[in-house]
Amino acid sequence: METLFTVTDAAPGTRRHTQRVIGELAQSIRERDFITYQHCRRVAIYANRLARQMGWQRAAARELALAGLVHDLGKTWVRNEVLLKPARLSESERETIEKHPVTAAQLLWAFDMPDLILDAVLSHHERWDGAGYPQRLAGMAIPLGARLLSVADVFDVITTDRPYKAAMSVPEARERIHEGAGGAFDPTVAGAFTTLLDARRDFRLTAYVGAEAPDELWRAHDSGDQLSPA
Repeated sequence: METLFTVTDAAPGTRRHTQRVIGELAQSIRERDFITYQHCRRVAIYANRLARQMGWQRAAARELALAGLVHDLGKTWVRNEVLLKPARLSESERETIEKHPVTAAQLLWAFDMPDLILDAVLSHHERWDGAGYPQRLAGMAIPLGARLLSVADVFDVITTDRPYKAAMSVPEARERIHEGAGGAFDPTVAGAFTTLLDARRDFRLTAYVGAEAPDELWRAHDSGDQLSPA
């Protein structure tokens, strides 16, 4: 399989090995569904920025971004007629969709990926109020990385045109995130994200994010240190 970058002699457990595996898995998403692949790249960038805003060290923020690159990996095992269905899903179809974080986490576990990546991918659809999936975790029981990834994921979904809905504007999306604090989202994480939106008028990415390898992607889009509203 063609990869986004080439690494030789990357021992399991090393950062280089992690990047290589994530790159190859991201490429598999690209080959299956280019729209999902681009969504994952935008989510990775948003998650990286959010983590830095919350004071994470650069290396940890970029590891979370790697989780973002493959957070929807499990959807590549969902049939198109379910994944792309414009109408309301049946109960069985919804159950199928809700298995995708588990599928992705199992694949990542098989490749010996770091716990931060496994936890963020497995739990990025959990909700602060316990109404999410797949484990119905609530509050602080949800891994922190997953709480960040959840906000980044939802922001990209609601600000991107889909066949069944028009994209929200950034102010509308900001209000949706703000209203979701304490329900869908960790209030602290949601607050940090809205601070980022207020500070960066150019925060929202274009639909297409270039094909740079992860390290180049982070350098091109890293927000650096914490930001305050302008």
